[in-house]
Amino acid sequence: MAVAAVVQFGRLLRERGLSVVPDTTVDMVSALRMVDLARSDDVRSALKAVTVVNPQQAVLFDECFDAFFGGADMSGVDEVDDMDDQALRMDSWTIRSTANLEGEQAEEEVSDQVGASAIQRFANRDFSELDDRELERARRLVANMLWQPSAVKSRRWTPDSGGRRPDMRRTLRQSVGPRGDLMQLAMSDRRFRRRPLIVIADVSGSMEAYAEMMLTFAHAARAKVQRVETFAFSTHLTRITWELSRRSVRAALTKAAEAVNDWSGGTKIGEALQMFNRDWSRRVCRGGPVLLIVSDGWDCGDPALLRQEMARLARSVHRVVWLNPLAGRPGYAPETRGMQAVLPYVDDFLPSANLRHLSEVVDLLESIG
Repeated sequence: MAVAAVVQFGRLLRERGLSVVPDTTVDMVSALRMVDLARSDDVRSALKAVTVVNPQQAVLFDECFDAFFGGADMSGVDEVDDMDDQALRMDSWTIRSTANLEGEQAEEEVSDQVGASAIQRFANRDFSELDDRELERARRLVANMLWQPSAVKSRRWTPDSGGRRPDMRRTLRQSVGPRGDLMQLAMSDRRFRRRPLIVIADVSGSMEAYAEMMLTFAHAARAKVQRVETFAFSTHLTRITWELSRRSVRAALTKAAEAVNDWSGGTKIGEALQMFNRDWSRRVCRGGPVLLIVSDGWDCGDPALLRQEMARLARSVHRVVWLNPLAGRPGYAPETRGMQAVLPYVDDFLPSANLRHLSEVVDLLESIG
């Protein structure tokens, strides 16, 4: 059974009123792997267990199942598309990314991409190898990704009946009035928030093929994270948070390119981080942010300065994630002077050359608590 059929069946259920979100579609694929697909009743029960949340929906589900599969004989179906766990994650990523699209565009995206082999081929293509049409397709996928960063408890308190600390101010306020004789103890707990995200992207000549895609990712992250700060550097640092605040991705990237006057220049990572620590660290590093540094590590500056500024920066943020587009290539080793200087202060070192790598970055951001 093709994953495409599951996606289309999920769309049918959603059109008929069932709450089938993209993650539900992924659960449907996982459920089908656990049953004998040659038995129609088992397939029906597996999909129903995932999609039906109350007894009133069972009849509607049965109608949709019979209409879609038409009572077909499944004796010749052995298994859901043979995909490993990584392929399933990529399928989930693609399903989520196309969920925002509508009409014929969504139909085209799903039909072109839901197959495991098609997803893997396109997701594993290096950004530097894509033509203009494929780059536009990749930008659309990145811009429409659906992901949710993990939440952490802040220092602020909020009313919570199941909280762990008494809220004496609210308790005393409620004690005034006709209910004062029966004082009810009000409770509170820590308020949840999302960690801020800081993106520092290398836009030098060696990163030209990857910089635009990473800025597209930073632009898309604004809808998921409460506060996103974006900087670009080549020979010096430029803050482009305001430029990326445009709703249109294309307009945002155009404004960012106009603001950065050293685009595709040389690379001085140490000097750029020094400018960040001196001019911006105290302004944007509050709240324990996650820092994404996107660079291949080719540095023309002083390694000692880079090491010093990287150590200072690592103390200002909750976690340092270094994204290197070269890291996913066979035989790659971080042996450049720049990478050797920064690696002791990096918490996560990940590749960022294709869509599959970006999906792994998303998985990491969703797991950071």
